[in-house]
Amino acid sequence: MPSTQAPPGEDLAASTVRTVTLRLMPLLGLLYLIAYIDRQNVSYAKLEMVGSLGLSETAYGLGASLFFLGYFLFEVPANVFLERVGARIWFARIMITWGLVTVLLGFTQNAAMFYVLRFLLGVAEAGFFPGVLFALTLWFPQTHRARMIGWFMIASAIANAVGAAVGGALLGLDGVWGLAGWQWVFLATGVPAILMAFVVLAVLPDGPETAPWLSQAQRDWLSRTLKAESEAGGHVDHGNPFAALLDKRVLMLAGIYVFLPLAAYGLGYWLPTVVKGFGVSNLTNGLLNIIPWTATAVALWWVPRHAARTGAQGNALTWHVVGPALVGATGLALSVILPGNAVKFACLCVAAAGTFSAQPVFWSMPGTFLRGATAAAGIAAINSVGNLGGLIAQNAVPFIRDQTKSDLVPMLFLSVCLAVGAGLMFVVLSALRRDTERRGVPERARAV
Repeated sequence: MPSTQAPPGEDLAASTVRTVTLRLMPLLGLLYLIAYIDRQNVSYAKLEMVGSLGLSETAYGLGASLFFLGYFLFEVPANVFLERVGARIWFARIMITWGLVTVLLGFTQNAAMFYVLRFLLGVAEAGFFPGVLFALTLWFPQTHRARMIGWFMIASAIANAVGAAVGGALLGLDGVWGLAGWQWVFLATGVPAILMAFVVLAVLPDGPETAPWLSQAQRDWLSRTLKAESEAGGHVDHGNPFAALLDKRVLMLAGIYVFLPLAAYGLGYWLPTVVKGFGVSNLTNGLLNIIPWTATAVALWWVPRHAARTGAQGNALTWHVVGPALVGATGLALSVILPGNAVKFACLCVAAAGTFSAQPVFWSMPGTFLRGATAAAGIAAINSVGNLGGLIAQNAVPFIRDQTKSDLVPMLFLSVCLAVGAGLMFVVLSALRRDTERRGVPERARAV
């Protein structure tokens, strides 16, 4: 009777991935949770800050969007620095600086100061998200990355849920110690980032070779596996990492990625305002906003898991990006068209889940053709250009609202953008798949 035990090599592979996942992903997820709260806290502070500073919705949206300009300008250099100095030092630097800027936002005196600090927050945080994506290419084989990115991005959904509850509660501290509620939003969300920087310095390894919780056998397996994938064909490592900015595959992915952050940040930024329009209190607003981000967390877990379990390849893999995006676009459109506040809110919950869950499988793709410093620069380039969608959204959404006097009509704009983006994604990702096949990359190197 044949043995039912797995070969030793499979035991080693499973134990290595499991150990890295348990040791690394909770910490990275917690860091992203804090980062995302600090990025999105303006959506709750806005409920009182607009009136306090005497700003229009459009002017406030401009200030909020300047985060993405700073992010865009410094993203690629920041990720190249990360590749050279290591994740531990660079992530700690990022967290200290973004925490300090967030605290300073709590003492904003006028529009000009708000604009400068939001820009500096983008500069401070530049390199974190793409830095984690690059770090995952050093820790996980390609077959596991989409799921790890999904687990990592669940932190963004949790951050929105936690930020919703905490943001609504902090606004209720208006007048405590002579501070306005919106000031408490910034102060209470900035301090954790500063404190976590010291945790990062203490516990985060720069790479597998310095991880004390990996055995030598596990390090050797991981090194062999990643090297074999890298040498399988199709990977590029330019002598100058900035040459990745001219790689046509990087440019194509950057161009289509714009639509996902545009919809995601537009929805995340404006959702508290929409719910506020239903006539609820700040605390109830925060509690209700937990619901869409809980749905998003479930979708972020399920979509990449489904892609991996079904062995999705080719167009099937592409549909794990395009499909959720189309669901998001439909939900956004229906939130404007269908009557009833409860129905509209349900549509926005579906839209949030679809918009965010399109991203994990998308982000597994650059690692199939980039490596080394080129991967760091290429991933950062895709993310920095794509996040200009956030700049567009946080200007366009309040502008449309000011022009139409409707909190929900801007969702129609986001829906159209996301639907167009989904169509372009299908074309571009199919073209990239054919390019990969022409280069002769084995199927195992292209798996999720």
